[in-house]
Amino acid sequence: MRLARIVALLGALIMGSVLIYGFTVGDFTGEGAQLLAMPWGIVSLVDVYTMFTLFSVWVVYRERSVVRSAIWVFLIMVLGAFVCSLYSLIALQTSNGDWRRFWLGHRWQERAT
Repeated sequence: MRLARIVALLGALIMGSVLIYGFTVGDFTGEGAQLLAMPWGIVSLVDVYTMFTLFSVWVVYRERSVVRSAIWVFLIMVLGAFVCSLYSLIALQTSNGDWRRFWLGHRWQERAT
């Protein structure tokens, strides 16, 4: 579990840094238009958002609150892998070393039998 925490923390730090770089140096609208003009740019975006959607399904399954789930899903769709890494890190920290609790969230006790 320690390795997973390290990977999640590194993911959050790296993606947070890259997001800051992109938003401060890049041109979101102009570069986004260029990306959407290229077939592989479209493929890459579909790939990324498919993964965000799959990750979001896991978040919704784990969370007890619909509002909390909706906030996490929104943040995942906007900030991507940064939020996925942050969510994973929080889930790892709150699971107390129990992989079942990490994967199942509030449902972990239901599945214990």
